[in-house]
Amino acid sequence: MSTPDLNLLITLDALLDEGSVAGAARRLGLSPSAMSRALARLRETTGDPLLVRAGRGLVPTPRALLLREQVGRLVQEAEEVQEAEEVLRPRLEVDPARLERTFTLRASEGLVELFGAALLSRLAAEAPGVRLHFLAKPDKESGPLRSGELDFETGVISATTAPELRTQALFQDHFVAVVRPGHPLCDGPLTASRYAEARHVLVSRRGQPHSPVDEALAKLGLTRTVATLVPGFATALALVRGSDLVATVPEHHCAALLGDLVARPLPFTLPGIRVALLWHPRLDADPAHRWLRTLIRDICAQRPYRLLP
Repeated sequence: MSTPDLNLLITLDALLDEGSVAGAARRLGLSPSAMSRALARLRETTGDPLLVRAGRGLVPTPRALLLREQVGRLVQEAEEVQEAEEVLRPRLEVDPARLERTFTLRASEGLVELFGAALLSRLAAEAPGVRLHFLAKPDKESGPLRSGELDFETGVISATTAPELRTQALFQDHFVAVVRPGHPLCDGPLTASRYAEARHVLVSRRGQPHSPVDEALAKLGLTRTVATLVPGFATALALVRGSDLVATVPEHHCAALLGDLVARPLPFTLPGIRVALLWHPRLDADPAHRWLRTLIRDICAQRPYRLLP
C-alpha cells in the first residue's frame, strides 16, 4: 500500500478549520481551484467526502468531525508519522457486533408500527450496541437532515425535499378505501358513484380541504362530502372504526393499523406513492451509516404487510 502524502494534513487542517474551500485557499495562499484539487485528493485518499454541500454552505461529514482535533494536533506534532498515515487511510468496513452508536430516524407512526419491531430485533441480534431512536415527523422540511439532527428520514420525495439529499426507494404504495366491518360499501361492487356518495374523513397534515382524490373524482364529474379533516392516518382509521365514514389511505403504510377494518380497491385511478429513505450526503461514506441504511432497506423489502385479496 502506498504511503499517503502527509503534506495533505496541512490542507485538511485548513479545510476543516475554515469549513470552506475559499477560506482554506486564502489561509494557505492558494487559488480556489488548487484548493478544490487538493480536496479531491483528500477525498480519494481518505475514501470520505469530508465536506459536503448543505444549502449554500459546506458541512463536515462524521469522519471529518472525528479528524478535526486529531489533524490539528498532528500538524503541530509532526513526529507522529505512523498515526498521521493512519488518519489519511480510507476507513475499513464496520463490525456491527462491536459498534456503539445511536442513530435517529424520523418517520411516520405507520411506518414505525409496520417495520420498527423487525428492525429493532435485527439490531438486537446483529448490533447490540446500536440504539435507534424514532422521532415524530411533523413536516417534510429537510433542515434536520442538513444540520445533522437526523441520520435518516423516511417519506415521499416532494418539491420541498432538499436537492442534495440522497434517497433509496423502500417500497411502492397505493391508496385504498377503508371502512368498518358491515359498512354498506362492503357489499356489492364499489363504484365511483357509491364511493363519492359516502361521507369521508380526509387526512391532511396541513389542513388542506382537497386532495388528489377530489381531483380524480372531478374528472368523473363527481364530488364527495368530507365530513371531517384530521392530521394523520391513525386518527382517520380510529374514526372509521366507530362510524360510517370512509378513509382513503395508503394500504401498506397503514397495514399495521387496519386490524379488522375492510380495505377495498379504489374504483378510479389514483397515482401511487414511492416511500424512500433519505439522508444527507455527509453520511454517504460513513461505514456504520451505510450498514444501517442497507439493513433498513432489507427489512422493508421483506414486506411484512398484508395485501388486498
